[in-house]
Amino acid sequence: FLNPPPSLSRLLPRASTASPPAAGETRALESGARSPVMAGPPASLSARDVGSFAYLSVKDRSPQILTKAIDTLHRHKSEFFEKHGEKGLEAEKKAISLLSKLRNELQTDKPIVPLVEKFVDTDIWNQYLEYQQSLLNESDGKPRWFLSPWLFVECYMYRRIHEAIIQSPPIDDFDIFKELKDQNFFESQESVIALCTHLQELRKTIEDLDENQLKNEFLKVLQISLWGNKCDLSLSGGEHISQKTNIMNSLEDLKPFILVNDMDRLWSLLSNCKKTREEESVTQVDIVLDNSGFELITDLVLADFLLSSKLATKIHFYGKTIPWFVSDTTIHDFNWIIKQLKHSNNKWVSQCGVDWEDHIKTGRWVYLDHIFWTLPHEFSAMSQVAPDLYAALQKAHLIFFKGDLNYRKLTGDRRWEFTIPFHEALSGFHPAPLCSIRTLKAEVQVGLQPGQGEQLTASEPNWLTTGKYGVFQFDGPL
Repeated sequence: FLNPPPSLSRLLPRASTASPPAAGETRALESGARSPVMAGPPASLSARDVGSFAYLSVKDRSPQILTKAIDTLHRHKSEFFEKHGEKGLEAEKKAISLLSKLRNELQTDKPIVPLVEKFVDTDIWNQYLEYQQSLLNESDGKPRWFLSPWLFVECYMYRRIHEAIIQSPPIDDFDIFKELKDQNFFESQESVIALCTHLQELRKTIEDLDENQLKNEFLKVLQISLWGNKCDLSLSGGEHISQKTNIMNSLEDLKPFILVNDMDRLWSLLSNCKKTREEESVTQVDIVLDNSGFELITDLVLADFLLSSKLATKIHFYGKTIPWFVSDTTIHDFNWIIKQLKHSNNKWVSQCGVDWEDHIKTGRWVYLDHIFWTLPHEFSAMSQVAPDLYAALQKAHLIFFKGDLNYRKLTGDRRWEFTIPFHEALSGFHPAPLCSIRTLKAEVQVGLQPGQGEQLTASEPNWLTTGKYGVFQFDGPL
């Protein structure tokens, strides 16, 4: 990783263009109001707002995640010794020391420091830190944990966790969150069996379904993918969280909690692609993944359905290049889950594993990653910072963005009015028709009906952050 791979060679020199300040950005940052008072986007969510969800996350949840990471290293001490001898023990001590230092910096609101370990994205991160500095007034001093945008400092924390590990060879390939991700999968077994059984039964009859029946099944797998997004270990501070009940039995009961429902538009787009597709042509759907474990399986079920229903002919999955936000999917998680399913003693679960491995071998499913997904930039900067990734996304007929962090990056994690159109909040990010599938776990939500947000706030003050509500929010040609 000392030399960037060719696909990133263009990315590094251009990093100084990282998300240039939009009109009114600096002044907007000082404004506490949710709505913009002038042209340009509103202020970023930040821990400077005492009592906000961002503040509580930085104050409580982030240190808790770091403490759990330190504890994980402690518990693997004997494993490191068995594999690497004394060097393993020294590396464990070093990583713990670096993470303890990071926790102290965070809790005492120290300035954000540049990354030091040379990695493929180090220069981009350090240039982005300079950009954040440029947004501040002299009286603010340097970017800090409780001052700078929450999106930036939270991403920075996970990048510093990775830095602590890569600075500690020979344990520099250790995934500090793997244990938690695996546990989420094992604790969700009943739901996994129910889901795989449903999919395999459906595949037997899918050719015989009329258009209405096919649409109903499509809406079902979409909703399963939405509610699978509740299983987010970064929201729980790394506490155990899994899907223990059969989600399919709850879909009707959960419908009232879908605040924006653009599922019909998704059906129209994909069924139209299917009807107008010529013999050898491709309909490509991209899925920008969120969590591993149960949620990943719901996404794979959706992807399998898209192929077997012929609504799509090719699926691109995008994951993370490094362990990220506790439970986010890496290539290792992706391959591990499929392998676990394949070796299951349940025939339907095992069949899913076999089928999905086959999709990968034949190229119908392609797993991709890109360093941009673990940068702090909002997606409106992608065409500048990672033009190769933006160009790849432009080839999709539809892009699904799973989960809360993707939503925050789509909308810039700002204090938008609830009624601002989704298209506007994307700030020019329109590579292809796209849809956010997200349960709400941060204080940003756009595209609501007038009064809808205020009504929810009056009845449930925490509605934005509990994962109880969800959206299917589409942007594309009408």
